[in-house]
Amino acid sequence: MTAGFDPIDESRRQWVLRGWEDAADGMSLVISVMRVHQLFLAQVDRVLRPLSLTFSRYEVLALLSFTRRGSLPMNKVTKRLQVHATSTTNSVDRLEAAGLARRRPHPEDGRTTLVEITEEGRTLVARATDELNRSVFQHPGIPEEGVRDVLQRVTELRSFLEGDLADPSP
Repeated sequence: MTAGFDPIDESRRQWVLRGWEDAADGMSLVISVMRVHQLFLAQVDRVLRPLSLTFSRYEVLALLSFTRRGSLPMNKVTKRLQVHATSTTNSVDRLEAAGLARRRPHPEDGRTTLVEITEEGRTLVARATDELNRSVFQHPGIPEEGVRDVLQRVTELRSFLEGDLADPSP
C-alpha cells in the first residue's frame, strides 16, 4: 500500500459518491476483514512453508494432537475444522504421503475411517506450534489490551454470520 493511500478508504469514498452510503461502512468492514485474512494467512504460510506444511495440514495435525488417542473419524475432522470433506481428504492424503498421519479402519464401525497422527506428525506439529506462537499468535499486530476486544467483536460477527448461513430464507 502506498503511504497515505488506503484502497479500502477509497472504495468507501466511491460507495458514498455513488449513493450507497448506508452500505459503505459494511462494505469497508467486509473488505477489511478479507484483507486481514489474507495478511494473516501470508504470515502463517511464511512460518509453515520451511516445515513443508500448509495451514490446512497444520490444522489437521494440531486437531489430532489434541485428542486423547491421537485419532478422529474423518467426518469429525471435517466438522471440527469447518471445512469441506474434500479439503480434509486432500490434507490427510498429503499428511499420509509425508508419514505424518495414517488412515485406519474404525475398530467398532466398519463404515468409518479414522485418521491418526504419527510420532513424526506429533513432533512436527509441536515444532510448528512453537514457531506460530512465537512468530504470529503472541503478537497479532494490535496492542495486547485490544486483542480481547477485537476477538469478542469477531466472535459476535462469526456467530451472526454462521446463523445467517444456516438460515435458508433470503
